[in-house]
Amino acid sequence: MFNTRHAPLTGQPETLLAGLQVVTAPNASPMTFTGTNSYILGESEVAVIDPGPEDDRHLAALLAALSGRRVSHILVTHSHVDHSPLARRLSEATDAPVLGFGPSDAGLSRTMLGLKGELEGGEGVDAAFAPDIRLADGDIIAGAGWQLEALHTPGHMGNHLCFAFGGGVFSGDHVMGWSTTLVSPPHGDLTQFMASLKKMQRRDETTYFPGHGAVLPDAPAMLAYQLAHRKAREAQILAALPGRVEAITQSVYSGLEDYLLPMAARNVFSHLIDLCGREVVRCDGPIRFDGRFERKA
Repeated sequence: MFNTRHAPLTGQPETLLAGLQVVTAPNASPMTFTGTNSYILGESEVAVIDPGPEDDRHLAALLAALSGRRVSHILVTHSHVDHSPLARRLSEATDAPVLGFGPSDAGLSRTMLGLKGELEGGEGVDAAFAPDIRLADGDIIAGAGWQLEALHTPGHMGNHLCFAFGGGVFSGDHVMGWSTTLVSPPHGDLTQFMASLKKMQRRDETTYFPGHGAVLPDAPAMLAYQLAHRKAREAQILAALPGRVEAITQSVYSGLEDYLLPMAARNVFSHLIDLCGREVVRCDGPIRFDGRFERKA
């Protein structure tokens, strides 16, 4: 199911389709796989999708890959620190506007907004991100020889967008081919994530160009897998109740390396929030990370 053999030429433009290149940022890690994919769409007048992390080397690589072509749009799928921070400097270098759904808190549910004070951290959020132009679901962005449709797909982050075009979908971190997607509250919301997966299932595109890793040639299969994976994880969590997040995580993720347990705990918490919202589970008081959870009678 997963392609973990991807070996990009970091910092070098690679052609994926006619009029589509990718430049991989030098930020490989256990969370970013081989690095962030920055896409260049178009021929003479281009869009850059996900400029990537704040990194001088990557900015230089992108400017070199542009090779004098005019940048008309800079598009950001979501504002995690591996995707959005370089957008402002690229905008200053090219005079192109930055487009996104909104700042980092945009799209958060009332439940997640209520958790923000007590639960920060997790994946790095680009708190300074502010697009020049805010996009809504269904908006069309057009340039010379290309057109994109913005698709609001919250879940991995409340302001997450995918961008559909004639050759497929730029899927950001919503769907990737190397791993399942992390959903880390408060900016990650499993209820939204599941709805966004189902939304993408109703579309016809089969090829996804993700934020990390190789091109995903059979997106419908990965969408189905992600939904099934989450339902299976939900069953494991329900079987581990009653308990608190830490104990449930140890039960569900037995054998997981210690450095990955904090992220696993956030995944567990995201499921518990979703289950509470569906009135399958309850917390001993307001929903909180250190609460005790049990199945409702």
